[in-house]
Amino acid sequence: MGRSSRFNLRGAATAAAIAFSAVSMAILLCAKGVEQGSLLLMSQVLEEAVPQACPVVLSGPSFAGEVARGLPTAITLACPNAELGQTLARVLATPTFRPYWSADIIGAEAGGAVKNVLAIACGIAEGRGLGRSAHAALITRGFAELTRLAVALGGEAETVAGLCGLGDLVLTCSSPQSRNMSLGLALGRGETLAAALSGKLSIAEGAESAPAVVALASKLDVEAPICEAVAALLAGRLDVDVAIGGLLARPLRPERET
Repeated sequence: MGRSSRFNLRGAATAAAIAFSAVSMAILLCAKGVEQGSLLLMSQVLEEAVPQACPVVLSGPSFAGEVARGLPTAITLACPNAELGQTLARVLATPTFRPYWSADIIGAEAGGAVKNVLAIACGIAEGRGLGRSAHAALITRGFAELTRLAVALGGEAETVAGLCGLGDLVLTCSSPQSRNMSLGLALGRGETLAAALSGKLSIAEGAESAPAVVALASKLDVEAPICEAVAALLAGRLDVDVAIGGLLARPLRPERET
């Protein structure tokens, strides 16, 4: 989440802190990303702005329109307080909406932040006509980047192997309903970033998050070549074909090597 995002979590949280300064409260976070400058996740921004709050993260493979239509959806509800988390899961659950509780807020947030950047990469591959094999490779190697970053931040690999990581990644990287994948599709077909974003009322969060995700990975000494390529492309430092060529030219190595 960048400074130019239309929703500013830090500002909203600070307003909440002023309004409820003496009240301990749970705040449910649906915003995803890494704050530019501070390189904090949204729960960490909330903790700075509202120290008395108990952050709860809702993340997972869910298109809002499908949830609103009552189509079956399962997500992760992350909260370090087990009693509160499981109570909220029961409150939010419906016959078609299933929240699964996790104590791992960092893992849940890492998945939500990185998958939007990777969805742009998958859209570019689709728009360039690189085939389903390339698409599958990007999801798989992108998931490796996501997992490395989550673990370096203090999250658990098991968490991102679930709904808030792998599940959300597969959905976001596989449908043009995803704002981030649709942005990548446009870029892969040769549109400029300005043209691809022109007239859009919704936000492709990955475009805002990419520089911060890459900066955070660099700070933690985590390899994230796909995210780096997307950030460089969005910044105009690479064109699509050079970015793709650079990824394909990387040294060969064992698959499980970090």
